[in-house]
Amino acid sequence: MVRIAQVCHRYSPNVGGVERHVQEIAEMLAERHEVEVISADLAGGLPPSEVIKGVKVTRLRSLSPGEAYFFAPSIRSYLKKGGFDVVHAHNYHAFPALFAALACDREKFVFTPHYHGVGSTPLRNLLNRPYRKIGSRIFEVADRIICVSQYERRLVARDFGFEEKIEVIPNGINLDDIKRAEPFEVEGMLILYIGRLDRYKNVDRVVEAMEHLPEDFRFFIGGTGIYQNDLKRMAERLNLTDRVKLLGFVSEEDKYRWMKSCDLFVNLSSVEAFGMTVLEALAAGAPAVVNAAGGLGEFSERFGGVSAVRPEDISSEELAHSMRISIGRVVEGDLESYDWRRIVENIEDTYNNLL
Repeated sequence: MVRIAQVCHRYSPNVGGVERHVQEIAEMLAERHEVEVISADLAGGLPPSEVIKGVKVTRLRSLSPGEAYFFAPSIRSYLKKGGFDVVHAHNYHAFPALFAALACDREKFVFTPHYHGVGSTPLRNLLNRPYRKIGSRIFEVADRIICVSQYERRLVARDFGFEEKIEVIPNGINLDDIKRAEPFEVEGMLILYIGRLDRYKNVDRVVEAMEHLPEDFRFFIGGTGIYQNDLKRMAERLNLTDRVKLLGFVSEEDKYRWMKSCDLFVNLSSVEAFGMTVLEALAAGAPAVVNAAGGLGEFSERFGGVSAVRPEDISSEELAHSMRISIGRVVEGDLESYDWRRIVENIEDTYNNLL
């Protein structure tokens, strides 16, 4: 049995791509190993320590203005006395991974950067430049770097080097749960987005495009975030409140049900290393329209039924046309290899090769 620490900025019940990635890995590894998650999200009434599905979760306090950065130097001192065999840190774009790197001497250190090259806002993009000099230390210390897409691998190699340390192990999906999901009853044609609601996700472009689609087309938006009220006001301003619906927080079970119900899934995010919800939607049988930039663009290369657009270069009418002609396309491609159990086995092999 190996003692494994998973270090991240936030953990369940907080939601997000990195949070979900770490949760799936931790819970499956805990079936065979001693796993502890160390996160920097001790706030909002969450306990400092608990056990979730066999995983010990330790939450430490952090400075996290605007739910970003998660500056938590106590992670370093905690790991120093932890006695772990493997420390696996996640997310270049928050400080916990840096403090984990600074703590590792004898432990094998694995790093999954979830790196997308730019910040999600102009301010964060500006701060990325000086941080890169410090953040490069994480890549330098890492015994192995796991990227979630070939796109991310190219970015990391370009900006930091260390190409000989990099391997690609993508995010996974829960195929069995998706297959078991029952669709909701929905009238008309349903376009769906589920994810964080932030400006860089470009959900507003789909709202605008709804003006150019037939009246029986609906756009349901699942998730929460700082851009939620802006999207609501936009739908009101465009007189689309009867066709654009904000679902708010969506549980995992309902997420799969909505994906089984939709005629098209959209993700036009301009900052994405992978895009797990797109993969889940494809597994549910829904064709997709994605941003051609970043990690999302790889889906159009690997799977039939995925169209790639550049939302910044096309009009709302052109986007509407792309979405309309994508409905009914057949999803084709190897989804079985993305099952979380296979993904975690590959990560476990990486650990074993280092020990």
